[in-house]
Formats: sequence, C-alpha cells, structure tokens
Amino acid sequence: MQKILWLIFTAAGLTTVAQAPVANFKATNVATGSAVSLADYANQNGVVLLFTSNDCPFDAYYHTRIKTLIETYQGKINFVLINSYLEPEESEEAMKAAYANWKITVPYLADKEQAALRALGARKSPEAFVLKSSKAGMMIFYSGAIDDSPQTAAGVDESYLKNAIDALLSGAAPVNASRAVGCTIRRQD
Repeated sequence: MQKILWLIFTAAGLTTVAQAPVANFKATNVATGSAVSLADYANQNGVVLLFTSNDCPFDAYYHTRIKTLIETYQGKINFVLINSYLEPEESEEAMKAAYANWKITVPYLADKEQAALRALGARKSPEAFVLKSSKAGMMIFYSGAIDDSPQTAAGVDESYLKNAIDALLSGAAPVNASRAVGCTIRRQD
C-alpha cells in the first residue's frame, strides 16, 4: 500500500503544471542595466527561463550545456537566466562578473525581490521553465530539470529541456514536468 501511495504522489508531482497564466514580473538585466519583464516576450512563441546561480556547483556543471542550448536555439526561442539568490556571493556585482566569464548574450536577471521566483514557483537552481504565449498570457509549458544527469553531460540519457523546446516549437502538447536537482533557493518571506 505504501508503494502505491508513493507512486501516486510521485506521478502527481511530475505532471504538467496547471495552465494558469504566469504573473508578469520585472527585474534588472545585469548585462545591460535595463529592466526586463516577462511581458516583453508576450509576442514570441515562447521563452525559456533558467534559474541559476553564481555559486551553486550544480549550475557550474551545466554552464556548457546551457550555452550549447542557447546557441542551438538562437533565433528560434529566447533564453533568460534568472538569479533569485539573496546571499552576498549572488549580488548584482558578482552576477556581472560571472556573466562576463560565461560569454553568453542572453539576459541575466537579478531577481532580488524574488518576483520571478514567486510567479513561477521556482525552488532550485538550475531549474528550467519553458513558457508558451497564449491569448490568456504566458503559460508554463514545461518546468523542471535540464536533463537527467546533473553532474556530467556524458551521462545524459534524457534531455528534458531540449525535448520540451522541440515540442513547443513543433506545436505539440505541453511536456510533463521533471524534478529539478540542484541548490535550494531560499525565499525571503
């Protein structure tokens, strides 16, 4: 009986997120100093939001994979990196330095008010959200892990984020969520 209950709760936790519009949020892009809001992407097919960190070792494992995804889908879908951590090593100045080392060209948002974190229900970094535009607003198409191998690209059997992006771009149905593995983002309450 315990195994059956565990399976039910596990399956319930890995289903797609309820299709309610995501609340708009605004944060500063540390690369340019300008404000970026979710509404800026309303006229796009979709957008990939990646919660990340300067300091979490799991994020470091994914830097190359994230850069590859950004390059692969350039011109097809937008990527936005979001840092909602409040610790000193995650300051906007530290974010600028980390961004310069990553050599990427997507926005890196300082979500220090944690508006994006609350709007999406993010809990970990790295954690991915693929949002799809609809008449009602931006909806979560996929949320969760980038892939099934947090520590090494060589061990990847399933590329959750890539599969979700491909499904969105091809007009397929939303993809089931997966459990993100990484560092916990502490919420200010």
